[in-house]
Amino acid sequence: MPEQDDCAAPSVANSVLGKTRLILEAFRLDDDSLTLTELAQRTQISKASVHRLSRELLEWGMLERSGLEYRLGMRAFELGSRVPRLRVLRDAVRPFMETLHHRTHETVHLAVLDGHEVLYLEKVAGGPTSARPSRIAGRLPLHSTATGKVLLAFGQPKLFNDLLARGPLERVTPATIVLPGMLAEQLRRARADGYASEREEMTAGYCSVAAPIFGPTGLLLAAVSLTASAARSDLPQLATLVKSLSDNVSATGVVN
Repeated sequence: MPEQDDCAAPSVANSVLGKTRLILEAFRLDDDSLTLTELAQRTQISKASVHRLSRELLEWGMLERSGLEYRLGMRAFELGSRVPRLRVLRDAVRPFMETLHHRTHETVHLAVLDGHEVLYLEKVAGGPTSARPSRIAGRLPLHSTATGKVLLAFGQPKLFNDLLARGPLERVTPATIVLPGMLAEQLRRARADGYASEREEMTAGYCSVAAPIFGPTGLLLAAVSLTASAARSDLPQLATLVKSLSDNVSATGVVN
């Protein structure tokens, strides 16, 4: 007989695999650890079910125990690092990112499209001025990031319509572009210029410029960006540097 607490859970929790997925995905980017109660609250699964499944996840190494709290285990990191397409892309582009970072001393990101969000694969940064909300394996909106705008501008046209169909665009900061017409014009300009930019649309005080990375067949693979202080940055100059990096990566054919 099903436990009463699970009745309110999402339909994905109707199976053991679904409940396991919810437990693992309950950990957010800033979470070091979560209690059993917090896991039950976030997943809407009964504490008894969470406790039982957590024991199996501990044995598997997907979770680790720290006192009364749980955290993601080394097995989760190991499996994630094995994804071949993303690993090859990251390894191929990182040397170019490091060169750009050493030249500018600014933060360089590599990102791909995942669903309707930007997923960050790699980040090269250093120093206190490069502190940013982005993190490797972190996600950010498409419409408010330079990388996201590149993925929208150079990706499948259907993506833009799908994004708008999901509802009003979130105003992350006062500067975020949320009007569909204005965003569409930004994307048109990005296709014409070969790069996209944002100024304080994601984080106050910062701006970013991003350019696309294409495979040998012309397929959009990723976006690479340079992020710097909005007060002391020249966007056209940053754009020249980022476009040079993306052109070099695409021309070498090191990614496919």
